[in-house]
Amino acid sequence: MIGLPLLTTSNNIPPSFVTLVTLKALPNINPRPEDFTQTIISINSTVQDATTNPSLILAAVKKPAYAKLIDVAVKYGKSQGGSLDNQVDATVDRLLVEFGKEILALIPGRVSTEVDARFSFDKEATKRKALHLIELYKSVGIDKDRILIKIASSWEGIQAARELEKDHNIHCNLTLLFGFGQAVACAEAGVTLISPFVGRILDWYKAKKPDGSYEGASDPGVQSVQKIYRYYKQEGYKTIVMGASFRNIGEIEQLTGCDFLTISPALLDQLHKSDKKIEQKLSAAQATTGDKLPKVSYVDDEAAFRWALFSEEMAWDKLHEGIRKFAEDAETLKSMLKEKLQA
Repeated sequence: MIGLPLLTTSNNIPPSFVTLVTLKALPNINPRPEDFTQTIISINSTVQDATTNPSLILAAVKKPAYAKLIDVAVKYGKSQGGSLDNQVDATVDRLLVEFGKEILALIPGRVSTEVDARFSFDKEATKRKALHLIELYKSVGIDKDRILIKIASSWEGIQAARELEKDHNIHCNLTLLFGFGQAVACAEAGVTLISPFVGRILDWYKAKKPDGSYEGASDPGVQSVQKIYRYYKQEGYKTIVMGASFRNIGEIEQLTGCDFLTISPALLDQLHKSDKKIEQKLSAAQATTGDKLPKVSYVDDEAAFRWALFSEEMAWDKLHEGIRKFAEDAETLKSMLKEKLQA
């Protein structure tokens, strides 16, 4: 288990902290719960929220420790009747909620639960699934204020989130975000939170431009989040920027001060064991006093949004790759659950 001393710092101390203090004093830390027993419960009050995705759920259900959650979900799926495919869909939804419920028992904040990636280009289907997941959470005693509905940052996904936030007061986490245009549209849509994927941006550049230097502040994923954070603070947007998908602690160090960071247990462990001093890199005050970025708008202009996304090759590639991967993992999960329903 990971332990973290609950250290505090004086307001008179400049923004330079030992790593152990940083996790307590800088951004909210959100673990990706690959293993509940390895994280969350032992990180004390530094952890506010947690997030999941189809790939993490798929990995978790293969572990014997979570068999009871699968049993509950399968029983529920069977109780819904109808075709086998309908029962599989019901089982998947209930399994997502069971995992969410387990996580929420260990943290004070919210958990992100993802809508099926197959609906990434269908606004109405995304909304229906989101509303259904919220109802399922309600049925097990979890209020919607503790849930973030996770939706891919496609045009349709952003529009679905816009309506869920406005019409139903459902909080949304827009994921698979790689481009500046996506980030702008999300903020204009009034979504609660975005998850720009730092490490996957770096992966693309390393694959496409292997001769580049991408260490520290030169990391293109870091630069992307820094620009988004700066733009949001300059324009006064309330949408939370949560850096995600980190490949190394150097990326985390470059984004200290960001609203939220979601960090894997392996990288959390490295941070806990490190005695390196980290200086805060991002702050609202600094963002609003620098040169202002030009204001742009996309949320009401589908053609402009799509062109901005298309023009940014990395963002276009990684969004669609991410949707495809999440959809594939969801199908694998469904196949596993179908076997259990037929057993």
